[in-house]
Amino acid sequence: MNETFASLSFDELVARVRRCTLCAEHLPLGPRPVVQLSETSRILVVGQAPGRRVHETGLPFNDPSGDRLRSWMGVTRDTFYDESELAILPMGFCYPGTGKSGDLPPRPECAPAWREALLARLTNIELTLVIGQYAHAWHLPGARRSVTDNVRNWRSVWPVMLPLPHPSPRNNLWLRKNPWFEQQIIPTLQRRIGCILRP
Repeated sequence: MNETFASLSFDELVARVRRCTLCAEHLPLGPRPVVQLSETSRILVVGQAPGRRVHETGLPFNDPSGDRLRSWMGVTRDTFYDESELAILPMGFCYPGTGKSGDLPPRPECAPAWREALLARLTNIELTLVIGQYAHAWHLPGARRSVTDNVRNWRSVWPVMLPLPHPSPRNNLWLRKNPWFEQQIIPTLQRRIGCILRP
């Protein structure tokens, strides 16, 4: 862990993350890191970066993508936003802006600055959901170039990790072309989450 972070308490580290302005000059709406985590979190959700609505509300996955993700996981909003159970650390913590075909990629400065220090504190994680190409590239050993290939190869990292496509409505075509994903993987995911969260 970075020595400048090693001496900080968990709460101090998270407070620094929430005050981060590292990418401020590149962010169209300014910095607003959106993360959710606790030292007791048992499931980690790794997304791409907040969208505009998430930036405005400060609540991760507070959009149609989040509705679909919660459906895939088989959890309620209350469970999803219970940081004692579920951590959410996107690859970029702030809204990066919009490009020609949707939101821009996560800012490249964010993950190297914070990711290792935060992950080192999440020692109770039993399952990590890795969503989309940027998260796959960082978290999956031997990640392939294609999100589809990574998702098809899910058993290589199961049951501690699961690569997922992005739950965005923009991926409806992918889901129609790959019905095996919701038929085979989602029931397995829901059973695993049920076991982890069982009282």
